[in-house]
Amino acid sequence: MIDIIISNTSDTPIYQQMFEQISSQIIKGHMEINSSLPSIRTAAKELRVSIITVKKAWEELERSGFIYTMVGRGCFVAELTSKDIQVKRSDLINEKMKVDIEYYKNLGLSVEEITELVKRHY
Repeated sequence: MIDIIISNTSDTPIYQQMFEQISSQIIKGHMEINSSLPSIRTAAKELRVSIITVKKAWEELERSGFIYTMVGRGCFVAELTSKDIQVKRSDLINEKMKVDIEYYKNLGLSVEEITELVKRHY
């Protein structure tokens, strides 16, 4: 089984939590190229979530190029070059930061205040 921690109290949807954790593990090199992910049914059972939730996470991972599917065989970690990993990492960071920074701007924080918060929490 892959290493995933689900928080039922988080505002982040469970499929998104799964996507973020698996994509992060792939980017960090913690999952080997061509290694198999558990079946949707197995993952759903072990994580105690619905099959639909796991299916959505796996579809998002595939759409983003982190995994590929072989019909009848399952899902596997995609072969990513170091350049691919850099691009995917940058894309994920930019997407998340846009949302977070917009939230902080709506709260009235200045760039300096946001920068200070990042430094403090990093």
